Amino acid sequence: MAAFEFGGINHLALVCKDMDRTIDFYTNVLGMKLTKTLDLPDGVGKHYFFDCGGGDMIAFFWFKDGPDSVSKEEFRRITSTPGTMNHVAFDVAPDKIEEYRERLVGMGIKVTEVVNHDDSERKVSDDISPSTFVRSIYFRDPDGMQLEFAAWARELTEHDVSYTPPAAEAVAKQALGD
Repeated sequence: MAAFEFGGINHLALVCKDMDRTIDFYTNVLGMKLTKTLDLPDGVGKHYFFDCGGGDMIAFFWFKDGPDSVSKEEFRRITSTPGTMNHVAFDVAPDKIEEYRERLVGMGIKVTEVVNHDDSERKVSDDISPSTFVRSIYFRDPDGMQLEFAAWARELTEHDVSYTPPAAEAVAKQALGD
């Protein structure tokens, strides 16, 4: 059977507390175009889409009877629970990362310093090195969703992958519960 062929991310669907505030942030702060709006049947909520570039979309659901937020205890559990999301990374041009950081700061958005992700022992460094593969800044949207502007620093190669699939026998034992 042939592998699936992907053209990128069609859309990533998140949940927001206030659709108007979300529209304001994603259109007026980040400059994304609102491209599709749907009112869900029976007035249960809304589902809106924003163009985040490259033919990709980020979408938000708002539910009329949805919870206002997640408690701190639930949040701690969610951040380490499989099936939840850690952050959304938007691809930006490498020569724009510092400029975009300053623009966000100028708009009053709390933003990290530029993080140089690399292959060093700490996996980040203060300086760009030959092993730096992506440079990032992190900030949050109005609902606290962590967002990232990420700029590739170099092309990834087969040398960037260090994974050895488990032996078929070990997989079979695990499946049988041994």
